[in-house]
Amino acid sequence: MHLISSSSISIWSLTSKFESSEMAQKSEARFAKIDRLRSNRRVQIEDSKPARFDDDEEEEGSHGSIKLRPSEKNTEDQEPFMGFKVRRKASLHRDYKGDYLDVPSNSFLMKLIEKQGDRQVLFADKALKFTGSGKMKRRILLITDFAIYIIDPETDTLKRRIALAAVERLCLSELSDNFFAIIVPTEYDLLMASTRKTEIVTLLVDATKSMSDYELEVIFSNSFEYNAAADLVKEVQFEEVEGGVKTRILRK
Repeated sequence: MHLISSSSISIWSLTSKFESSEMAQKSEARFAKIDRLRSNRRVQIEDSKPARFDDDEEEEGSHGSIKLRPSEKNTEDQEPFMGFKVRRKASLHRDYKGDYLDVPSNSFLMKLIEKQGDRQVLFADKALKFTGSGKMKRRILLITDFAIYIIDPETDTLKRRIALAAVERLCLSELSDNFFAIIVPTEYDLLMASTRKTEIVTLLVDATKSMSDYELEVIFSNSFEYNAAADLVKEVQFEEVEGGVKTRILRK
């Protein structure tokens, strides 16, 4: 939630029975000081509440909307991400950990990536995945030096493996939300939401570039399409509203 508050400074004129050069100079200095305070006034933005992951499934119709509040602090000091997108200051200076699930201690995950021949875990955390039917599922998002894994944490089931070489581009909005789409032309695309979106996008770009000469394209737009299934195209629309960012997922 972003609430902008401002203060006003009331200037009361000073009157005096006697006009003298000394009093005039004091009054003029007082007004000059007030003007400097007014010009240095900063806009304050309150911290937003953290986003919650919910296991409950939620349907969205052709006119449905989903709101996920950013989990990080917002200030007026915002800087570009990859030369374009506005990043929150807390996100800009956050230290990236990568593995937030302690993968080496999870025998299922270790066996899974070892079986595929992957050598290094770049990222592991829980995130929201949007299904083709419009439901939200909590999944483990695991990124290695070769692939992206989508895993059901409740059943320890591998739902999908996407080779990094198969990813064509990433789609994000221009706003401070948690959504991102992974575009895979040879299969179908993946729409997800995570409070660690900046870290995920950065890792995917770097990993793709390090394993080949190909540089992953990152597109910023407040409206983009993705293939939710082989024969199902959806459009994601973002709108900045009072209190956050409203997101609509529409069937095309």
